[in-house]
Amino acid sequence: MTDRRDHDRHRDLHTFIAGLPKAELHVHHVGSASPRIVSELAARHPDSKVPTDPEALADYFTFTDFAHFIEVYLSVVDLIRTPEDVRLLTYEVARDMARQNVRYSELTITPYSSTRRGIDERAFMDAIEDARKAAEAELGVVLRWCFDIPGEAGLESAEETARLATTDGLRPEGLVSFGLGGPEIGVPRPQFKPYFDRAIAAGLHSVPHAGETTGPGTIWDALTELRAERIGHGTSATKDPKLLAHLAEQRIPLEVCPTSNIATRAVLTLDEHPIKEMVAAGVLVTINSDDPPMFGTDLNNEYAVAARLLDLDEQGLAALAKNAVEASFLDAPGKARIAGEIDTYTAAWLAA
Repeated sequence: MTDRRDHDRHRDLHTFIAGLPKAELHVHHVGSASPRIVSELAARHPDSKVPTDPEALADYFTFTDFAHFIEVYLSVVDLIRTPEDVRLLTYEVARDMARQNVRYSELTITPYSSTRRGIDERAFMDAIEDARKAAEAELGVVLRWCFDIPGEAGLESAEETARLATTDGLRPEGLVSFGLGGPEIGVPRPQFKPYFDRAIAAGLHSVPHAGETTGPGTIWDALTELRAERIGHGTSATKDPKLLAHLAEQRIPLEVCPTSNIATRAVLTLDEHPIKEMVAAGVLVTINSDDPPMFGTDLNNEYAVAARLLDLDEQGLAALAKNAVEASFLDAPGKARIAGEIDTYTAAWLAA
């Protein structure tokens, strides 16, 4: 009887999560390409080694380690070759978000990956902006952009990303933040300080990845050198009590992506994930999907994982959803609107 009750409770939470209005702050543009879109792009570009069969993509997206993930990720990046590819991908990502009741998302885009492959920079900006406006009008999903430096491509990519992000007349209207992605090992954060300084001076928020596959020192570097306002992943923060206390006291949010951390071997098992210690320390934790189709997940599933790891009920999940709204760079009326939707939905669910 207990097993049946547990099963029903589990099913009810999944149903609650599916309808819960949500915001997502750490999700990558190319990494959000569904198998259907990846296979369509691969068919457009048959010289690619990416499979065109959606079922074969599941095996292709099985990673041995973080370096292998980067290799596979870049092979999918190579499928985005025209402004039409960019527009298709962006709009379809928003469609997948709408299905999950995502109301707002800050989508991480790596423009250098496209411009260095020959896509005209203005055409690229027009493509993402056209998709953004259509997504809001047609799907009800508000998108904003984070332009990130692909760390593995070095300072040349940093210079190009900073230029694209700060040049008047080129910088897209939806751009709100500046990030740093890619591998952390062998890619020190301090070298990117001049580029973050330029972006911050231009009014952008600082949101680098740090402490995913390296130790707490990388997070400290992101905070002190790059003036991070949020930390992407921050998985190793729990290894430094002083750092955890600093994050909690300063209300610096962590963008936590549980399934991603397992897929890339940053964390060995979900039961070992440090999210429990983060929350216990009072850190503002947000739940995100990172590169969802590549990791066989979506944002709804990540909330279900968090519910299990943190032993959350509906009210706990609603509070977690409101964390993401609070940590977002949405304006105050937008935050109030989504937080109100979360409260209304949760109250109606509990009343029923």
